[in-house]
Amino acid sequence: ALTVARQIDVRVSATATTYRFYAGPVELSVEFLSPLIASDMDLLSRPVSYVQFKTKSLDGKPHQTEINFNISKDISKHEATQTVSIEKGLSKGVEYLKAGNPNQPILQRKGDDIRIDWGFAYLAESSNNINLAPYPFEGVMRFAETGELSRPVSSADSDLDFLSAYIKIGTPAAGENIEHVMVAYDDIKSIQYFGEDLDPWWKKIHGSMDNLLAKAELEYSSIAAKSKSFDEQLYKDVFAAGGKEYAELCVAAYRQSLAAHKLVRGSKNEILFPQKENFSNGSIWTVDVTYPSAPLSLVYNPALLKGMVEPLILYSEIGKWKKPFPAHDLGTYPLANGQTYPEDMPVEEAGNMILLVAAICKAEGNYQFAKTYWKTLTQWVDFLVKDGFDPVNQLCTDDFAGRLARNTNLSMKAITGIGAYAQMASKLGLQEDAKRFQDIAKGYVAKWMEMAEDGDHYALTFNNKGTWSQKYNLVWDKLLQLNLFPPSVYEKEIAYYLTKQNAYGLPLDSRRTYTKNDWILWTATLAKDENDFKKLITPVYRFMQETKTRVPLSDWHETTNGNKVGFQARSVVGGYFIKLLEKQWQIKN
Repeated sequence: ALTVARQIDVRVSATATTYRFYAGPVELSVEFLSPLIASDMDLLSRPVSYVQFKTKSLDGKPHQTEINFNISKDISKHEATQTVSIEKGLSKGVEYLKAGNPNQPILQRKGDDIRIDWGFAYLAESSNNINLAPYPFEGVMRFAETGELSRPVSSADSDLDFLSAYIKIGTPAAGENIEHVMVAYDDIKSIQYFGEDLDPWWKKIHGSMDNLLAKAELEYSSIAAKSKSFDEQLYKDVFAAGGKEYAELCVAAYRQSLAAHKLVRGSKNEILFPQKENFSNGSIWTVDVTYPSAPLSLVYNPALLKGMVEPLILYSEIGKWKKPFPAHDLGTYPLANGQTYPEDMPVEEAGNMILLVAAICKAEGNYQFAKTYWKTLTQWVDFLVKDGFDPVNQLCTDDFAGRLARNTNLSMKAITGIGAYAQMASKLGLQEDAKRFQDIAKGYVAKWMEMAEDGDHYALTFNNKGTWSQKYNLVWDKLLQLNLFPPSVYEKEIAYYLTKQNAYGLPLDSRRTYTKNDWILWTATLAKDENDFKKLITPVYRFMQETKTRVPLSDWHETTNGNKVGFQARSVVGGYFIKLLEKQWQIKN
């Protein structure tokens, strides 16, 4: 009878997940490495991951270890009934199996909860100890039952279900031995951008998948070392910013946030970095998804945030979007031809876009980006001055909660947006405009404090006392050092929040017990006392560790039992890095 390998450990870092098993007399370590280093545009854009297999003897004797690694060809399908063919190739010393749809319906499918059915999946290697072959499902099952690795003698092509690697590792009596394979996907064309089908960023650098696989194989050792160094530095930085629980939250969020994006090359070689609104509605380039995810790119590569923000500004500037506030999105992934969301979020998106431009300018240390689009920014701030302070009944980013009139947190976004515009005007030497909008923002703050006052906290809406909400939009007043709201507002809110927490976090507001955990991290960053910050994030950490909902990290969960309410695998968890961003900007200042 077969002895089942026993998992003894799993380690997650920013770019890798590593499992360790006891497999009889051998310890097997399997590392999945995706070198998504945000500061390295070439590496970030490469659709190539590495799977490393490491063995060492547990009994002091040498062993011959055999591994069967399989990837289902379903990775190239949307529906189970679709046909996918597998072919074998060799180029520049790299052997590969390649699976794809013979019809190649490039960019023909759009929406949420769908799978790409164009392009080609690859399993590749260059070792004499690895043999690649297509493999039938029955063969995989036979291996699971008997340990027999050999392929059945006869199998029709339609029965070949897996890209398989047969790996032989001579495990020495002392020390260890290592082999690896590469897993890749060439999507041919990544998105459609106002009618033009665009290439992924890597394609101009490397030309073809054959070239990229050869380069990725040649650089494996250096990439693995660079990734390990990056992971160690990231953990050190986030630990210093917020402690162990905060560090582990950021590590869990890093790869997920970046992987929800695609790095695309524009027709003028500009950086385009759209995200897909996963498990929500499938929108592309959603403003109120860019907004919460922004801290990660602001820390590691502000150019990526430009690639999220600039196309939305241009959508207004070229006249395709004619309203006095920004669009909600640019389409439904992967087709970015104009907004498809059925309803606007006027104050939400206007505030978001101005704050994001101000944050980019601060991160880069210059204000040219704002100057380039000053006319459009001015149109949006004028809208906020007119309609932002006391918002009419409308959606905000928390649209799942429904429309809300006189939303005090949304008002806060408008006020900080006006203040951020004033700050940018001052940096651009437009002192008259700077004073005017600064005075407006300050005047709105005084009115806000009076109208939102509700005893020991501030209310959810201006007209409904006995309510409350997380004022997460206030965080930009602190990070951009706008100095609009007095410290007493921060202190009163944080003290109140600490009385409202449940086992798995602070509810979004007084209407329900569910929360958005990215906003909790923003709200916690308002705390002056580090202990208060940790008190607010500990329940989120508990959710991550204990939730029974086994999905990629959800940002919308129930605070009473830790179950997912909705959303998963979304880029917004990049917002966890906001505490690190605060620390980074404090050092710069």
